[in-house]
Amino acid sequence: MLHKWEGIVLKARAYGESNKIVTLMTREAGKVACMARGAKKPTSRLAGVTQTFMHGSFLVQRTSGMGTLQQGEHFNSMRHIQTDIVATAYASYIVEIVDRLVEEGRPEPYAFDILIQALNAIEEGYDPEAITLFVDWKMLPFAGIQPILHACAGCGAVDGEFAFSFTQGGFICHRCFHLDPYIIRLSPTQLKLIRMFYTVPIEQVGKLELKPQTKQFIKKIVTTIYEEQTGIRLKSRNFIEQLERTPLLQREKKEEE
Repeated sequence: MLHKWEGIVLKARAYGESNKIVTLMTREAGKVACMARGAKKPTSRLAGVTQTFMHGSFLVQRTSGMGTLQQGEHFNSMRHIQTDIVATAYASYIVEIVDRLVEEGRPEPYAFDILIQALNAIEEGYDPEAITLFVDWKMLPFAGIQPILHACAGCGAVDGEFAFSFTQGGFICHRCFHLDPYIIRLSPTQLKLIRMFYTVPIEQVGKLELKPQTKQFIKKIVTTIYEEQTGIRLKSRNFIEQLERTPLLQREKKEEE
């Protein structure tokens, strides 16, 4: 059976001398793997459209098991992401977390929307670190985590001073601080930002300019959730951390401050 799907290439690995196994995140069918025969050859019509981050239309022949990619037409080759090392690093993290958390074989339109909105935002020059925070928070339910961010996880209150509690699974108000000796206190701005990262679609946010220390603070919380509750540690996170230690990026961050 022949399927035509809108999709994004999450990864492509060599298979044999000339083929690739390509993992697509599609709007219609969710995450699917398919064989791209001859795609390793530079002259192949599948060579370009099977590059990581490629957004396009893919014609896949599939009955059961792995399908075969027959042809592809690119909508957006994500040239900025492909050529800018910082954009590449954060986009790599985004496609890796989607690949790790989304199961194959069923439509996941919400995850597809998160992915395409995030990559488009980075491609258009938005802050890739901030965009990655959106993805981190929005993908938590795919890891089986539903943080309580609309009210106090302890008593349900919506007013007062708030903190983040890993043991209570979300925000707790000052009346419930006794429930967790290791709370992370939050300013009203930090509270608002975390809620925004979790609930507001990326494409509705517009330009978002955050101080480096604000991003680091919120990143630390969500990274700890992933590492402590899922055990997931992504290879691309290591690359980002190495990149952040480079003198050039450190200088840029100081200038932002």
